[in-house]
Amino acid sequence: MTDAAIVNGLAQSKLATELTATQCEALAATMTLRDLEQGEVLVHEGDTDDHLYVVLAGSLGVVKAARTDNELTLNVTRPGDVVGELSFLDGATRFASLVAMAETRVLGLSRGDLEALLDRDPQLVYRIMRAIVRIVHDIQRRLSMQTVELTNYLYKTHGRY
Repeated sequence: MTDAAIVNGLAQSKLATELTATQCEALAATMTLRDLEQGEVLVHEGDTDDHLYVVLAGSLGVVKAARTDNELTLNVTRPGDVVGELSFLDGATRFASLVAMAETRVLGLSRGDLEALLDRDPQLVYRIMRAIVRIVHDIQRRLSMQTVELTNYLYKTHGRY
C-alpha cells in the first residue's frame, strides 16, 4: 500500500473527521501499518497496549476469551472504524482481544507518538482527541439504546425468554 493510499485510508476513518489534508498526512506519517491474517490476534485480552488502531481493510473482532470454548465476539469492526481508544487513553489492560476476522490491514498510533505531536501541532492533537471522544460517545449511546431495548423486551415478556 502506498503512502497516498495510507493517507486516503486514514482520511476515510472516524479518527480523521476534522483533520485537514495536511494534518492527515502528518498523522499518517507517525502511524505504523500492519497486515493480519484471518484469525491472527492483534492484541490479547488482559495485555497492556498503548496503541489506537484504525481499520483500513478487512475487519477486527472484539473477542472475549479468544481461542477458548467460551469465546464470545462482542463486536466486529469494519474499514474506517477505530478500536482500542480507551486503553490508548488510560493505559488500562485490554478488556477483550482484537482478532482479525478476515485478512485485515490496520494503522496503529502509539500514545507516545501522539504526545510527540503536541509541541509541533497541538491543533492536530486536539482534533484527534475530539474524534476519540466522539467515538466513545457513540459507543456509549449504542450501549444505552441496547439497554433500553433489552429492558423493554424483558418488561413486555415479563422476564420470559
